[in-house]
Amino acid sequence: QVQLVESGGATVQAGGSLRLSCAASASIFASNVMGWYRQAPGKQRELVATITSGSRLNYADSVKGRFTISRDNIKNTMYLQMDSLKPEDTGVYYCNARDMGYDLWGQGTQVTVSS
Repeated sequence: QVQLVESGGATVQAGGSLRLSCAASASIFASNVMGWYRQAPGKQRELVATITSGSRLNYADSVKGRFTISRDNIKNTMYLQMDSLKPEDTGVYYCNARDMGYDLWGQGTQVTVSS
């Protein structure tokens, strides 16, 4: 049963923008923490940004000022607005939801930034 579904990945030129979406069931969307992670080829998965159920935000230093995480509590959807994209932002972006008793991942969506 798929509980997190990402969308919005694409190929874009450096300097461009993309918005990723992560749709979740209502129960999962109420998780304590939801976030975005990414994995570049040959590298470990890394944190991009997180948002708590109380809308507290956290960003990786590499994306501060360029990416914005948000959530729509009516649509049960989390977003990642990515601006001023750089080639080093290339990777598979994963949606995550965690709380006591679970740590869920989506299937990932590919973002490719060309120079």
